[in-house]
Amino acid sequence: MPDANINLPLFDYAGELICGVDEAGRGPLAGPVMAAAVILDPQRPILGLRDSKKLSEPRREALAAEIKQYALAWAIAECSEQEIDELNILQATMLAMRRAVEALAVQPTLALIDGNRCPVMAVRSEAIIKGDDKVAEISAASILAKTARDHALAKLHLEYPQYAFNQHKGYPTALHMERLRTHGVSPIHRKSYAPVKALLK
Repeated sequence: MPDANINLPLFDYAGELICGVDEAGRGPLAGPVMAAAVILDPQRPILGLRDSKKLSEPRREALAAEIKQYALAWAIAECSEQEIDELNILQATMLAMRRAVEALAVQPTLALIDGNRCPVMAVRSEAIIKGDDKVAEISAASILAKTARDHALAKLHLEYPQYAFNQHKGYPTALHMERLRTHGVSPIHRKSYAPVKALLK
């Protein structure tokens, strides 16, 4: 039986200009980690927003286009493989999130962050666990971050076709590990990640 309260706001943020923030690409062995920040327009609701991992690729792409068209403001930022190796993935993710919020053309009064911790930044923030399936703004951010990262990996695939990034997006699949062992570590692999570090030895 469907939950009758599904359309009620879970959180009361009256008077706040909210941006949702989420990331994509913490787990992969290669490529950047991306973050997005989105301020939705209450006058132009977008139907079907949810956690990007629960949407098909064509649906994500369609929603990403709608978000970019109808949101009050949106921004996408990243941290490179080098920054991930220098900072660690958690700090790099927080930095990408902060960059996304700071790049917004409209300044929010509150940033709602997917997960259990918030980046240090000027805007007040609140972490919401599983926020990408609870808060429309975070769902929108998760869709923009995921589609942007998929596009980035498609470009990296053209540069490094031997790794098949178009198939695994840098995640440590059996195919990726086999290609890594065959071709060695590329400039876009995260050298601080254990499977890559082991091959460098």
